[in-house]
Amino acid sequence: MQITTALSFTLAAVLGSSVLITTAQASGEAECIAPAKPGGGYDLTCRLAANGLLDAELIDAPMLVTYMPGGIGAVAYNHLNGVRTDDPNLIVAASTGAAVNLALGKFGQYDADEVRWLGALGVDYGAIVVNADSPYQSLDQLMTALQQDPTQVAFGAGGSIGSQDWMKAALTAQAADVDPKSLRYVAFEGGGEALAALLGNHIQVFTGDLSELKSQLESGDIRVLAALSEERMAGPYTDIPTALEQGYDVQWPIWRGYYMGPEVSDEAYQAWVERLEALSQDEGFAERREARGLFPMARFGDDFDAYVKAQVADFKTLAQHVGLTQ
Repeated sequence: MQITTALSFTLAAVLGSSVLITTAQASGEAECIAPAKPGGGYDLTCRLAANGLLDAELIDAPMLVTYMPGGIGAVAYNHLNGVRTDDPNLIVAASTGAAVNLALGKFGQYDADEVRWLGALGVDYGAIVVNADSPYQSLDQLMTALQQDPTQVAFGAGGSIGSQDWMKAALTAQAADVDPKSLRYVAFEGGGEALAALLGNHIQVFTGDLSELKSQLESGDIRVLAALSEERMAGPYTDIPTALEQGYDVQWPIWRGYYMGPEVSDEAYQAWVERLEALSQDEGFAERREARGLFPMARFGDDFDAYVKAQVADFKTLAQHVGLTQ
């Protein structure tokens, strides 16, 4: 019964979206598929493009946002590859989470080469966080503790093993030459619950995201040992060193971007690349992006396509190493 219900829900999601899709296709209007229910990160990603492009007058009419939940993005990915491979007006919201799921084989028969990765309009970054009273004053001290006995350091975050938050912990351990399989990791229902556990000393390290830490930084309740970014972020994050500058090559960008169908023409693809590039340089859009807790990210077209595929390949290697995939 559970399997039948799940399949029926997935089919209903696709069929329910088809009415809107047909309308958008017929009118030639721009459309963004959010591979989830309204209100989540993918909805935010579509709205970021839809509202930004309209306000910047980079599209002539409001962009349609269609919701296609199911399989953590798999339904939308399979739909694009099976039905709308060459639609020049359609973009689909994606994130680092999509790259992780592709690496874990959660999108079925399709891999990262099956779509044209378009670009990203914003990014957040992972962070290695401890309680303000933690004995770990630096990332070096945490790494030394992991090397001595990884079972004595409890990591925790709002995702299960194989999730983005777990990947951050695994990569941190790997940078210290510690086998990620030896880590103690506690999965919580969300980042808020994990942060509460950190403040209550139930876990020692929280692998969160920079944008969700702003209020805690102001309160002085936490210490961020490292930002998992390429360089230091500005504003309230300026005093947080990156893992890289401390000698550990651990980066975790949580990008918000888009892809298109594999058979979209080069002309249509390039037109979208130019739209997103122009939007990323718009002053009004910069304020909109910041209001949503995102930092700038400037990767578009072939550069972004190569970036995502390389990221998926790295995730596959890690997943195989820790036994998540064959």
